[in-house]
Amino acid sequence: MTNPYQNTATARLITDRIRDLSHRKTQAEIASEAGFGNANMMTFLKNGKNKVPLDRVPSLAKALEVDPAYLMRLALDQAVGATAAKAITDIFGTPATENERGWLDELRDASGNSDPRLTGRSRAVLRGIFNK
Repeated sequence: MTNPYQNTATARLITDRIRDLSHRKTQAEIASEAGFGNANMMTFLKNGKNKVPLDRVPSLAKALEVDPAYLMRLALDQAVGATAAKAITDIFGTPATENERGWLDELRDASGNSDPRLTGRSRAVLRGIFNK
């Protein structure tokens, strides 16, 4: 049995979320909430045997309690490969998570909605927040 998506960020996220949610719902319940008729699909996604169907991202994100934009970014990379995913996001933009939209809202508010340029200094301050 081959597992071509075994070490993808998508498979790791699904595995982690199923584990984190196990005290509240079963893997079968997550599969059902995501609209998968077969509970084994979650095992296939965790093990990397199958990739996440892009049309299931919204329902799967809800079932896994993750931001759908974040899951879409991971699933897109898994579905079409890093190069094609980059081309798609270069054209259509990167889906922003709710948390990222919060940062953007704060940036706009703090700057008086002045569209501030990202300078070396502001980049250093931002990276300092994350110890980078």
